[in-house]
Amino acid sequence: MPNIIEITDFNDPALDIYARLTENQLLSREDPDKALFIAESPKVVERALNAGYQPVSVLVEDKHIAGEAKEVIARCGEIPVYTAPFDVLTQLTGFKLTRGVLCAMKRPKLPTVEEVCKDARRIAILENVMNPTNVGAIFRSAAALGMDAVLLTPACSNPLYRRAIRVSMGTVFQVPWTFLGSETDHWPQPGLDRLKAMGFRTAAMALSDDSISIRDPRLQACQKLAIILGTEGDGLAQGTIADCDFTVRIPMTHGVDSLNVAAASAVAFWQLQVPGD
Repeated sequence: MPNIIEITDFNDPALDIYARLTENQLLSREDPDKALFIAESPKVVERALNAGYQPVSVLVEDKHIAGEAKEVIARCGEIPVYTAPFDVLTQLTGFKLTRGVLCAMKRPKLPTVEEVCKDARRIAILENVMNPTNVGAIFRSAAALGMDAVLLTPACSNPLYRRAIRVSMGTVFQVPWTFLGSETDHWPQPGLDRLKAMGFRTAAMALSDDSISIRDPRLQACQKLAIILGTEGDGLAQGTIADCDFTVRIPMTHGVDSLNVAAASAVAFWQLQVPGD
């Protein structure tokens, strides 16, 4: 039976996790076992549950208990299900965007790069993409357009930030991902060499004098290809570009020289996915 708990006061401590803790506090770097994230909307929560993520509590508008949230609540066992009327919950920033359901979930231990890339033929690598909206949009394109995995450098926004999850429509739970780079595995080296050791050719999406067109047949001929995208303003670091097998550009017209990284990712993923998929 669900453990329904009615909330009448916005200042109730039970709402802290949803209303007052920052993303960094939820991340809990000092104690990763306590790290949490928030999933929003029934569809997104269901995708997280389908992927095996463990719920901690649910916050739901009272009218949705027997409606849109019914199946989510049924799948969450006996965890607390906090409920309140709409006028209380709208004091939570952005609650109107959630379709009446928020779910706090445990952050799992991240897999290794080798685990994420096992059997992968096409992967995306994000270098210092710090905008969570862009990260979420890239994950959605990766899920839709044939990417088997996503790797992120440490400066990237975390895919389990609320905005990234929401923009991705929950696809961050469907595409395998992890961070590439740590004290013992720096980026771009030896990170790029580590990918090459797994059989990946590397394609840097960047404008330079020696860029090849994204239509170049050598790219689709690669059995395993890593598509590397850079930060929104500066693009990829010169050291990254220099160490990649290919530098790739998207041909453009009307004097436009570049696209937003999320838009560029969709074009690149579509063009460079495994032929026939």
